[in-house]
Amino acid sequence: MRVRYALLALAAFVAAPAPAQEPTPYGTPVTLDQARTVIAAAEAEAKKQKWPVAIAVVDPSGNLVAFVKLDNTQIGSIEVALKKAKSAALFRRSTKVFEDALAMGGANLRVLTVPGAVPIEGGIPIVVDGKIIGAVGVSGVKANEDGVVAQAGVDALKPKP
Repeated sequence: MRVRYALLALAAFVAAPAPAQEPTPYGTPVTLDQARTVIAAAEAEAKKQKWPVAIAVVDPSGNLVAFVKLDNTQIGSIEVALKKAKSAALFRRSTKVFEDALAMGGANLRVLTVPGAVPIEGGIPIVVDGKIIGAVGVSGVKANEDGVVAQAGVDALKPKP
């Protein structure tokens, strides 16, 4: 029986494609001040565009650090924003990656079976000094618009030239 499992494991390992690159490592978790900076920049972009959204910032483990819901944001977007942020943090990639994979169909439909993977744009890892310190998730408008707001938040922590 053990031999059978070992052969199955070996077959899965051999059949698995080689990773394209090393994943971005996790770093020291996002601080409250950093999370507030992300929230403020994302909120400013949402207000500029007149988009009612919920914005969540989580640490690398997906635990909530900061949150805001703009006036007139649909209540359902609260949980979606949190899940987008958590997905981006736990899987170390933008939720748009899952959305794009799903859109290609075929074998990529298995994304739907990955627990916690949210295949809707709007969740982006927060990377500082080459390490993931958390993630932001945005929900409330079209997925691509959620992505614009999330990116504005992430960009607020990038070094200024």
